[in-house]
Amino acid sequence: MDLSNLKPAEGSVKKQGKRVGRGQGSGKGGTATRGHKGAKSRSGYSKKVGFEGGQMPLQRRVPKFGFTNINRIEYQGINVDTLQQLVDEKKIKDTVDFETFVGLGLAGKNELVKILGRGELKSKLKVTAHKFTATAKAAIEAAGGEAVTL
Repeated sequence: MDLSNLKPAEGSVKKQGKRVGRGQGSGKGGTATRGHKGAKSRSGYSKKVGFEGGQMPLQRRVPKFGFTNINRIEYQGINVDTLQQLVDEKKIKDTVDFETFVGLGLAGKNELVKILGRGELKSKLKVTAHKFTATAKAAIEAAGGEAVTL
């Protein structure tokens, strides 16, 4: 080690950020690198979401479409093959109710559950849900189980 290869310890010297708007002597005074006039030069400026520089924004150019029925009842669908998979993984035994679905994360506590008929069921289950499709009910009863509507 000699005077030609001296340098400070790693991490001890940190390059300071550019200090703008601290007087003319700094070379970054006056407009503080913001240019002249306009919204971007002012303090408190924030661009609105979807702003396109004054051009008509996309969400206003595209027409409104469709209709939402306020009386629609949404169900969280759970298929019969999902129930069979839970039996195979030994997560459920012989009865499945709404609390079980919520506990396993298949439905939220404020959702309605509908059992759908995809797949096949091999084990005998007593399934309790808000609604069943005809194929799901047939599959559960064909396996010797019971479909109970809440």
